[in-house]
Amino acid sequence: MSLNTQKSSQIAQVLTEALPYIQRFSGKTLVIKYGGNAMVDEDLKNNFARDVVLLKAVGINPIIIHGGGPQIGELLNRIGKESTFVEGMRVTDNETMDVVEMVLGGQVNKSIVNLINTHGGRAVGLTGKDGSLICAEKLQIAQNSVDPANNTSEIIDLGHVGKVKSIDTSVIDMLIRSDFIPVIAPIGVGVDGQSYNINADLVAGKIAEVLQAEKLILLTNTAGLLDGEGELLTGLNANQVNDLIEEGVIHGGMLPKIGCALDAVQAGVTTAHIIDGRVQHAVLLEMFTDEGVGTLIRGGWQ
Repeated sequence: MSLNTQKSSQIAQVLTEALPYIQRFSGKTLVIKYGGNAMVDEDLKNNFARDVVLLKAVGINPIIIHGGGPQIGELLNRIGKESTFVEGMRVTDNETMDVVEMVLGGQVNKSIVNLINTHGGRAVGLTGKDGSLICAEKLQIAQNSVDPANNTSEIIDLGHVGKVKSIDTSVIDMLIRSDFIPVIAPIGVGVDGQSYNINADLVAGKIAEVLQAEKLILLTNTAGLLDGEGELLTGLNANQVNDLIEEGVIHGGMLPKIGCALDAVQAGVTTAHIIDGRVQHAVLLEMFTDEGVGTLIRGGWQ
């Protein structure tokens, strides 16, 4: 078999393997949280944009929710503003919130939109303030006293850090009907008119829940969820995930991602996926191949 024939055969095999998945997911909604290395490496950025355009071309409706923590931190450093974190969350005063809106709603959002459009897509950038998409409320966390004899907790004020109160998908529905790809920055607005910076994973999960999406995909800088021996876990249900949390296998920064995925599938999203955004074309591999490239979590307890 000649080299060209071998290559053609491989291409044909890939396409035939993808066909049943394309047929199954055509017309369905896919919510992707975009972040990590996939957002900063030039090759990964371009591949992600092409993948999103391809998904739309085969009849799937992708919705992108993006982060931008490193870019926010970089601009704050440039203006001499020190970042303070509490339990991994950036304390966001008025000045920092202005930077967050500038970076997330402007620089990062529009660069993603432009990249998708450059590769033949029709993307539109939004923040949660557009069309009253994300109604937010202030997030407060309680920190236990360091004195064991004083069994009290202190409420920590994080400033303009918020959580999702409700989602109005009218503007998303309108864009999908018009064949556009929504690209959403995780900024919400409270009933008091204040802007709030919200964790992008949580926003993606809530939007997936309200839309009853077919899939929620969270791009990370890890291979997925690993067991105690470092082996990739996949095909998990809610019961198995809770067992892994109790055993301490799921801990640290993976806990909120797993919690977000678990909440989504328990609220009606068909499956949630935590995948390695460092892999070229990770989204397509997870969507259209038998093996996938990450951890799949499905609803139900068995």
